[in-house]
Amino acid sequence: MATETSSRRDTGVITARRTEPRDVSDIIGLFSNTTDVLFGRIDVVYLLERANLALTLCNEKNEAIAHAVFLDYPNWNITDQSDWESFLHENYISNTCTPLNTLFMHLCVAKEEYAAECLQEIVRRAFITVPELQFILLFIPAETNLGPDMENVFEKMTTAPDSIVDNDFTLLVCPRHRHYPQLYVRKARLEDHDDIRALWTRQSETLKETYSEYFLADLIESQDEDNQAAVGEAGGTAVGFMSLCSQVNVSLLQECFDLGPFHGLCKPHPEDILKVPQEPSLQEGEDKSKQTSQETESVPSPNFEHVPDEDAAVQSSGAGTVPHAELLPGDVKDFKGSATPLEAQEKGAFCPVYRGASNAFCIRLFWIDEKYETRSLDFLQYVFKLFPDKDFCVILVPHHVPEFLLIQSFVRAVPFCTSRFGQELYVFHRAGLLMSFNVRSATSNDLPGVQMLTETLSLNKRILNDFRIFTLVHRDPDGNAPKAFVAEVLDQIVGISVIRDEMHIEYIRSHYNIEAFINFSRHQREEHGHLCHFVLNPIFHHYTKYFLKETLRLAHKSSLYYPIYPQYVEGKFQTPCAHSLTSALHYMAPVRPRRQIVYPLEELGINAPSEQVSKDQLGYSLNHTNRKLVLEPKVSVNTRIVVVGASDVGISFLETLVFWPHVQFNNLTLISTHGLPGEDPPGSRHRAFLINSHCFSDEDHAKMSLRSWVNIVVGKMTSINRAAKYVVVSKEQVVPYDYLVLCAGQQYQVPSPTGADIRKLPTNREVLGEWPQRYTGKVPSNHFTLNDSQDCAKAARWLREHMVNAEGNVIVYGNTIDIYTTVEALLSLGIAGSRIHLVQPPLSSNVTCLNNNELEGAVGQALVEAGVAVHWDSVLAQWGTGSDPDLITSASFTTSTKPLQLQCSAFFSFAYRTVDYETFKAINDACLVFDGRLVIDTKFCTNDVSIRAAGPLTKYSRRYYVDEWTHSNFSSKEIGFELAASMLSLLDLTPQPSSVAPEGTDRLIPTYKGCKIKGGVLPGGYHYLHIAKPGIPIRLDLELALCDHGMEIITGEAREGNYFRMHINKYSMVDGITCFSKEPFPASNYICLYGQHERLLNDLCYRWNQGQITDLYRFFREPWSMAIYHDRFIDLKEELRQALLSEQVPRPLPEDAAESSPCPEPLLGPVLRFLRRHRRSLPMYYPARAPPSAGEAAATGPAGADSSAP
Repeated sequence: MATETSSRRDTGVITARRTEPRDVSDIIGLFSNTTDVLFGRIDVVYLLERANLALTLCNEKNEAIAHAVFLDYPNWNITDQSDWESFLHENYISNTCTPLNTLFMHLCVAKEEYAAECLQEIVRRAFITVPELQFILLFIPAETNLGPDMENVFEKMTTAPDSIVDNDFTLLVCPRHRHYPQLYVRKARLEDHDDIRALWTRQSETLKETYSEYFLADLIESQDEDNQAAVGEAGGTAVGFMSLCSQVNVSLLQECFDLGPFHGLCKPHPEDILKVPQEPSLQEGEDKSKQTSQETESVPSPNFEHVPDEDAAVQSSGAGTVPHAELLPGDVKDFKGSATPLEAQEKGAFCPVYRGASNAFCIRLFWIDEKYETRSLDFLQYVFKLFPDKDFCVILVPHHVPEFLLIQSFVRAVPFCTSRFGQELYVFHRAGLLMSFNVRSATSNDLPGVQMLTETLSLNKRILNDFRIFTLVHRDPDGNAPKAFVAEVLDQIVGISVIRDEMHIEYIRSHYNIEAFINFSRHQREEHGHLCHFVLNPIFHHYTKYFLKETLRLAHKSSLYYPIYPQYVEGKFQTPCAHSLTSALHYMAPVRPRRQIVYPLEELGINAPSEQVSKDQLGYSLNHTNRKLVLEPKVSVNTRIVVVGASDVGISFLETLVFWPHVQFNNLTLISTHGLPGEDPPGSRHRAFLINSHCFSDEDHAKMSLRSWVNIVVGKMTSINRAAKYVVVSKEQVVPYDYLVLCAGQQYQVPSPTGADIRKLPTNREVLGEWPQRYTGKVPSNHFTLNDSQDCAKAARWLREHMVNAEGNVIVYGNTIDIYTTVEALLSLGIAGSRIHLVQPPLSSNVTCLNNNELEGAVGQALVEAGVAVHWDSVLAQWGTGSDPDLITSASFTTSTKPLQLQCSAFFSFAYRTVDYETFKAINDACLVFDGRLVIDTKFCTNDVSIRAAGPLTKYSRRYYVDEWTHSNFSSKEIGFELAASMLSLLDLTPQPSSVAPEGTDRLIPTYKGCKIKGGVLPGGYHYLHIAKPGIPIRLDLELALCDHGMEIITGEAREGNYFRMHINKYSMVDGITCFSKEPFPASNYICLYGQHERLLNDLCYRWNQGQITDLYRFFREPWSMAIYHDRFIDLKEELRQALLSEQVPRPLPEDAAESSPCPEPLLGPVLRFLRRHRRSLPMYYPARAPPSAGEAAATGPAGADSSAP
């Protein structure tokens, strides 16, 4: 924020921010007569798409008053963008500009009355925003009059004697020191005390409470060889302070962090043990994907024993505006580590042994004035001189402290899975001060250096092979031309990147939300690149963004893409640490997958989309960066967030955090009994045992790749220590947290037999008072409770081994819909229906699992035809184990009449679902309020401020008087999103609401609008899908009897396998869909119909009343419906809604004139723009041969909108 005075002497406060696409019209409005003269003809949108830095100044009214664009190559097309450095050296004298420290101004416009002040402010902001920036260059046509405003900022660069470029253009330079100079760093003195104390008092109440009044004076006065203090001075005043110590407990840090890339922070020693003898250091398949913010594989440290002072120019990147963590040797002396069982870590893994002396010193205290925060790195050149025998500077930071600018230039050390260390460790090598970081195209002479760099990497052979292809063959087997670049420091190779042209850009555009990052229409096809490999020595990790920026510039690319394939894919990079890109993922953005239309290709014929859009490819998660993103910092969050339970709520919560823009969570942990879901190949038959919630499919899991960003702890939570803030997993392992999120849900439990003696012929009336109860004995090996895909896979394997080719009965016990899907799965495995007994206990409510008499009749008939015996109102009384106590050999049940006894070889229980006992015990022992379920408020809070909870595990507090309403009544995916939104708000990562909630609303539970979905394959091969509004279920016949029920549209019959029911409520909105078909159908398409107005569905009710619709399956396969299934259709609806709310649209015509009336122009425009923008995925609105039929012409949106498409 700054204060500017206009030429009319008007004074106002201005703010600077990054330019956004919505600023384009304001920027064009600032153009003047001199703009074209100085910068040429400018396409603002094109320029912003390629800008490394674009800044906009706004006044108090948030009006844009100035704007500037900076790129990493010259304006006016003076020379090729990849060759400008040599061009400057050949044509100009005393040129110290490099790609690392230079940007070119391509546009600068401002309101005339603010021009002089705004230009200086923009330049100052550019130097603040990019700390490494030393020079801003500008080419202008020769003999152009700059004017006093430009002359005050820029100076002319002297040309070489033999240069001819000056005849056409003049090069102007703006050096940093004229606008934002470096700090003068020196030893702290007692006379600095008052200045430092003032900063301290302003910035931290915590330090004032922790230390005495004379602490600073004592710290400055007691300096010696091991303890030093430095101040940064500006204008004769101390504006920053740093306290340092050479005593670092390196052995403790080695126990808690992976310090292999830094040689354990020790000096090399002949007796060091760095790897297991006769074994490679890393296996290619080893899964280290849980820690992705840094490259964890050891890369040889460069031989920079002597760093010349003239080359050790301080990098101006990063600063801290508040006091931060200190490392005092005594502070952590008694610390003890405990194991955290991450899935990736193998017990007994090799740990290097370092016998050399400590090679690190630490920053104990640091703070700096906010005005000079980006000059924090100026301290490092001085402090490394204080400890000439140390190569590493380390700093410890509490987890809750955001990454301040100083440590953004440090490397975050990856904590071990066994670490309970309470702080984050950041490391900086003295070689990181070198300014000679140079990126160039690779040559064959670089092969030895690349081999040395990659020798310890698991994929070094693949990297070297691709490198040889580039340097020798220049073509890969697919005919693609790879490009390789190396990063050098003092003529030593410290990094390599290999890219190719991205050949599947249309697939990426249609399957991923890449247009959230770039405007495709402004990028040529050849400007999209595929990042194959990226390796950078860890001590230069803070140069990653510049390495990526230079790769883009030298390769003439504007965007880079990197896929991560799921684990079950053979021959692909399956996890982010099984390849070389781990160190760059932090600087790339994960791209959300897009919902896909399931096209009826036969019906569409030649009007179907191209194969690039419609074909099914192997799902992968996509990571992306571009010229705009490389210099845009992320907010790194080190807060330890531990999620218990891989339920739909938990996965939705993690997905929201991982894909939240411009935020990087470094410490997300998931505790789950079987790890992440979705790790089996798609289409695995064992998945059919359980009903599908349609929250996340196998492809969704593959495209999210949560494994790349989340630590996975395999086990079950057995206790919570609220005081020490850790969770105990499997009764022995410890996972610390700052915030604990409980999403464990409810699970099917092993039923406890009532113990009734069937010889006395008891009935249900005598035993129901004691049922159900928790089973406490040993669970027989042939008893199965299925709660996730891993349980299903285990059961399927057992059945194949023991049941498919053997004799004996399978008992399926329960009355949820999962009993039907399980019976169908058993039949599909080859088990005869005559061997399957479906035993259903009495209903706990009057609503059945299908809640539709017609469907229940069809399923019942299918069970009879398959030979499955069905037993009603039966309660488990006993199970017999025979000679083998580990196997159930028979089961007895009481009924309303006489007892039932069955031979049993396998028992599947779906009798009742509740909170797992160990989860309950952990919650209860932690004194969290539990009232049948874990009690929460409307903001997901328990009675512990550090513990949140959501999903079927929870219930609302009784003070809300809504005992029937729980999260079970709502969409789990929506609940997870709202839970994540509350966490983001808690961490202050989202804008605060501008309005205050009305008084009394804190007593109301929130309303969620997402639909509840369940689907699967039922006996008889019926494909089933039920979509319902959130709420408490009621019987269908009672619902139909309501006076305001609305309208039912039903086609087909359940027994014929073509049943389709759609409920239109009293507001003409779709709020219920039931599909029951012998043939598979596109469930994801039908889910999109929920919540739509019937007029959007091609006047559904009108056509139904006219008898024009006889098959809803066929109706919703017609070409007109494809736009409704498009994931951007919701944006079109909102645009049309805004147009309708405005006064531009005339009042609607009577119904009899509506069909013959053309669409109002204000509505037609948005529809046509939508169809043009998505023509590749909706080509059916542009018929290849014939115009659309009358039925198709109604299209989407307002009636007749698509019929006008060109």
